[in-house]
Amino acid sequence: MTVKEAKRIAESFDENHNPSGEEIFMFTEAMNFLIEEKHDPRDMMYLGGYYYETKRFDLALKYYEMAATFDYDPAFECLGYIWYYGRTGKRDYKKAFEYFSKLMEKGDPVSTYKVADMYKNGYYVEKNQKKYEQIIEELYPKVKDMNNVFDPVPEVFTRLARIRAGQGKKEEAVDLYLYAKDFLAQRIKHNAFFGNLNIMKWLIDDLYGLIDFDEKLFDFFDLYYLLRGPHKIAFNYEGKEQQLESVMEGEECSVCFNGKWFHTRDDFFKDACIGNMKLTAIYEDLYGFEVT
Repeated sequence: MTVKEAKRIAESFDENHNPSGEEIFMFTEAMNFLIEEKHDPRDMMYLGGYYYETKRFDLALKYYEMAATFDYDPAFECLGYIWYYGRTGKRDYKKAFEYFSKLMEKGDPVSTYKVADMYKNGYYVEKNQKKYEQIIEELYPKVKDMNNVFDPVPEVFTRLARIRAGQGKKEEAVDLYLYAKDFLAQRIKHNAFFGNLNIMKWLIDDLYGLIDFDEKLFDFFDLYYLLRGPHKIAFNYEGKEQQLESVMEGEECSVCFNGKWFHTRDDFFKDACIGNMKLTAIYEDLYGFEVT
């Protein structure tokens, strides 16, 4: 294998929304080859990110720590997440706070809202709701005009929306949620990472806690709300009707889409496809949603 060939494999994999086992193997081999040849922390982060998305957190930690030896800022942020959520089986809020604080001092918005979360929850530091709100209020004007889909706009907007809802400012909260929803949908189109899907699920649950759900006018991501209970739903893609049904199984709904069953609404949003295309990647082309 050459560096050129390895890069080609990595680029091809990045465009593949539903890779086979063989394609995954070739991708990881290519990335390890690039890491050994180039010693570029960006390659280490890319492979670590793949393992994080696929929940192989022990391997994600390995490559994030490898990138951190190059004093690479994105590695510190990701290590903060590893320890904040205890992805490898053990939480370490002290490490998480140190990693996030280091980047917050450099103006990193993601690490800034995570430090705010630690004050809100009392993780490693003393719980301080006022400080949490102050950090989010100060962060909002810094991110509100960002337009890259991977910028932390939805994360900051949803936090501020919850603050506004708590202040009784319902309309402002709803506006923040709706903007965050559209922004996040575009991100998920490119990367249906479980973290992004979780943010969307929580956003939808919060949004429809403030406003009534309209069963005659809803979109793909609003299915997060409907799939909490039993429903039969139809929608269209390229002129062909698609059938969706949710059925209660214990305390959770299982979801059947075009004859294929998913254990939960999370599994549906993560894996449901039409042909070889994930629904999250083609959500803008799905239309005519109705409860049947």
